[in-house]
Amino acid sequence: MTDYMCGRFKLLRIYFPDELNRSTSYDFHGLGNIQNYCPTVGSGNNKKCNTNLDKIKAGCLWLFEQNIINNTDSLSKEQIEIIITYIMTWLSYKLNQNSPEKFLKFKDFYTNHIENNTDYNNCKKKIKNNNYEDCSNKLKEKMGYKNFKEFIEAKKCLMDIDIKDMSKFYEALKLLCIMYTEYNADKSNCTKCLGDANNFVVKYDQLNKDHSITKDGLYNKLFSTLSTDYNSLKDICNDTSTFPPINTTQVSVTNSVDNTVQGFEATSSNPSIISKLIPVLSILVAIAIFLGISYKYSLFGFRKRPQKQYLRKKLKK
Repeated sequence: MTDYMCGRFKLLRIYFPDELNRSTSYDFHGLGNIQNYCPTVGSGNNKKCNTNLDKIKAGCLWLFEQNIINNTDSLSKEQIEIIITYIMTWLSYKLNQNSPEKFLKFKDFYTNHIENNTDYNNCKKKIKNNNYEDCSNKLKEKMGYKNFKEFIEAKKCLMDIDIKDMSKFYEALKLLCIMYTEYNADKSNCTKCLGDANNFVVKYDQLNKDHSITKDGLYNKLFSTLSTDYNSLKDICNDTSTFPPINTTQVSVTNSVDNTVQGFEATSSNPSIISKLIPVLSILVAIAIFLGISYKYSLFGFRKRPQKQYLRKKLKK
């Protein structure tokens, strides 16, 4: 997590508040070039976001542009995937608020608003004024995909995201970002972060105990990433003794970035794994049956032996 990324989220909140009914004096279309991601209105090339859903879609693409496209050279593949996870958390939070069109799974949003939207197929980086260059090849070198859409389509577990469950992580992300911003403003004093640190740990513990949230796949990645970023700030802060420890005992958490990124892979539905398991299970069943039969006959023979000895003694008499 970086102060720059958190600054982008904070700036977006000024123009597009988290609270559904909160008004702002800032014009949404005045936020940089976010208007480029709004729908075209009328017969001309004028673009405008008239609905909350329009603003949500534009905000998602703007965050992707600001945090990833504009910083591709300085980011690793792992960092890019972590940033996308945080963007997906914000997106789920906003979609969960959207009342005119409800989304249960991220797949619903993808089918209706991403699959045929050219803005998600492009990677354009602003050079100067209104001049842009294609950055798809550079993005593919870094993360293996040319655009946001390719990334989503490749990570099948993203399609199964429960919008409501995913949205629950946003408050923890927001608290963590506030802490990073406060620390960056004054690195010599971390005590001002203590209140947010306590709130973050409480929120993390609530998420940890929420039985509706599965502790695998992408959710496990979120738990791991949030706890790692919290502990990183705790370690570099000058006054770590006052920071409350985070409880990760109920979650399979690892500080390894490689293992964290594995949360993106949809292993549970992988046909190759299933095909490998079937023969193994068949062998185990066969062994169990064989041992059961062997035991039965050995037990039968053991019971018959005393009877035969008894008959021999009786015949001798």
